[in-house]
Amino acid sequence: MSDTPHGPHHVHRGEIVDFQTYDDDRAATRTEVMALKRPRRIHVGEHLTFLFENHDTIRYQIQEMVRVERIVREASIQQELDTYNELLGGPGQLGCALLIEIEDEAKRRPLLEAWMGLQERLYAVTADGDRGYAGFDPAQVGRGRLSSVQYLTFTLPSPPVSIGCDFPGLEAEVALDEEQRAALAADLASTRG
Repeated sequence: MSDTPHGPHHVHRGEIVDFQTYDDDRAATRTEVMALKRPRRIHVGEHLTFLFENHDTIRYQIQEMVRVERIVREASIQQELDTYNELLGGPGQLGCALLIEIEDEAKRRPLLEAWMGLQERLYAVTADGDRGYAGFDPAQVGRGRLSSVQYLTFTLPSPPVSIGCDFPGLEAEVALDEEQRAALAADLASTRG
């Protein structure tokens, strides 16, 4: 068990307060974090939403877990820290959750089966045109079909200017607007200390 975060942008134990103290300022914190999340939510095509995370959004998620689960044991809090910090990636990486959104329940399973390998075809493009493909944990890919939530990291030498997918049938690329570019540039810079 360690109080030392994995990198300069990770959340450490001293930043997490007990759930009762957190509840006192929860409404204000939630408003601030929702504003942070807005430019980090990027829709690509009809079915893919990338939710990029940073220190503050992950700290919020940990606090919410501590609150909802009424977690007080140090070992359990540390487990939440370790789990959520992993989503941020390491130095030079942007971490995100990918939501594969398929509204029609009857089509969901067949499409998640047909889209096996999708996680290997997601990329970020930097200003100089370099394309960095997402890293992912193979353990999150089920037998014969994808999970509708994937956790990804993008290792990038400079901030992205667009996000895309070149999986056959789902090809799409979205140029990031100024606010999105600034948010992800700040997040990437924070990973380097």
